[in-house]
Amino acid sequence: MSKQELEKVKLNEIKLKNLNLKTIKGLYLQYKEMINYLIFGALSTFVNFASYYAFAKILKIDEILSSGLAWFCAVLFAYITNKIFVFESNTKTVKKFVKEMASFFLARVVSGALCDVGTFAIMVKVLKINDIISKLITQVMVIILNYILSKFFIFKKKENTM
Repeated sequence: MSKQELEKVKLNEIKLKNLNLKTIKGLYLQYKEMINYLIFGALSTFVNFASYYAFAKILKIDEILSSGLAWFCAVLFAYITNKIFVFESNTKTVKKFVKEMASFFLARVVSGALCDVGTFAIMVKVLKINDIISKLITQVMVIILNYILSKFFIFKKKENTM
């Protein structure tokens, strides 16, 4: 290859790298809310498992109580990260903050009762669907329901009026 051809190849590689970084950044910015929701959702799951392990295995707390405490830790983590990084909520008063947080926890209780417990029980006990498949399906349902409740009810952005 000639020196000119080598320079062309290097220039094309640089353009391709820049294009890829711009494309990735553009896609991230376009879907930032959903991407952050999925990332922090995965981290919330990790918080749940890590908390459960700490409570049940290290502190030797009853498994059921440990599971409840782990759920609380995970939902608290999810609330904080969703508020700051996903929906960028900025509550101005203590009253609004408490209402927002209570709504978030209530929504998680509802989605847990409806999907994680209720729908799971129907799928496994009534419809006789495999428990692992049922768990996967209900977890997807929980993720979607929680996103909808968070976006359109809990962290709903006020529309600017002129």
